[in-house]
Amino acid sequence: MSAWLHGIRAVFFDAVGTLLFPDPPAPVIYAGTARRYGLDLRPDVVLDRFRAAFRAEEAADRLAGWVTSEQREVARWRRIVSETLPGVPDPDACFRELFDHFAQPSAWTVNADAPVVFAALQEHGLVLGLGSNYDARLRSVVDGHAELAPLRERVVISAAVGYRKPAAEFFAEVVRVAGCEPGEILFVGDDVENDYEGATAAGLKAVLLDRPRDAVETPPPVERRINSLAELVDPRG
Repeated sequence: MSAWLHGIRAVFFDAVGTLLFPDPPAPVIYAGTARRYGLDLRPDVVLDRFRAAFRAEEAADRLAGWVTSEQREVARWRRIVSETLPGVPDPDACFRELFDHFAQPSAWTVNADAPVVFAALQEHGLVLGLGSNYDARLRSVVDGHAELAPLRERVVISAAVGYRKPAAEFFAEVVRVAGCEPGEILFVGDDVENDYEGATAAGLKAVLLDRPRDAVETPPPVERRINSLAELVDPRG
């Protein structure tokens, strides 16, 4: 097994951006839905607005100490949709269609490396789980993908915990669900602040799943990174 797993008894994975990816991409879905409601926007415009709206909600969550709930998640996504698609006729119906869309397993594709990685980890007796900043919709998505079956017994969702990553309270719930010491848990995710820094601050081990980047982009300043999920179980790692 890989050096990442030395002394590890449990591996928890982030969901969106690590194991799950919107398919088609979210900007395409947003643009298509808006068009059905009478607002014509290019996906690249949608993406820019979405990123700005998402950052604003992250900043608000930070000021609130990362507290969340099912109601908070619905409200935050309503604001994100409103800021991304301003002026859409019947904004309530448009929001509800988008919110419901991402509760469907068919809206998501699973990381192609996941089945092999999960099998290898289970072969070595490791506990597996999922830890995500999401809401109750994630349950239906996980249940709808057979590849994610090894994680179903241990799914930690921020809206149920009451705190979002990178809050220490979120990772305390991961520790409780894993049933072992914090330093025996490896958290794998694609977000530096939420996944890598949040986990390590809580005493867990962490590995960043680093996305492909342009040559001009500066890699995030983390020591433990992989470029694909398969590297997690590569004995050369």
